[in-house]
Amino acid sequence: MITLIATWMMFKKAGEAGWAAIIPFYNAYILFKIATGKGIKFLWLLVPIAGEIILAKELAKAFGKGTGFAVGLFLLLPIFVWILGFGKAEYKKIEKTAQKEPATV
Repeated sequence: MITLIATWMMFKKAGEAGWAAIIPFYNAYILFKIATGKGIKFLWLLVPIAGEIILAKELAKAFGKGTGFAVGLFLLLPIFVWILGFGKAEYKKIEKTAQKEPATV
């Protein structure tokens, strides 16, 4: 229950609706939207370990944390979600990379 509340708080910090934390599958979509800027990447969760590693790495980066925090998210998800939800971590907005225009010769 506390993890649900922490996830709700983390979603609110990222500018998403907190209630999304209680909807199965949709919460994974929102997590990937927060972490990578594209929610459809939640399909990575269909690849057993790779999806969780990608999510942990990108979520840590989205909140301005490093590799050690990403490892913590991967290994001890509930504790590190509490840190993101209830701690002082601030969401760093994911900027979509602009497509480069082809060079004219």
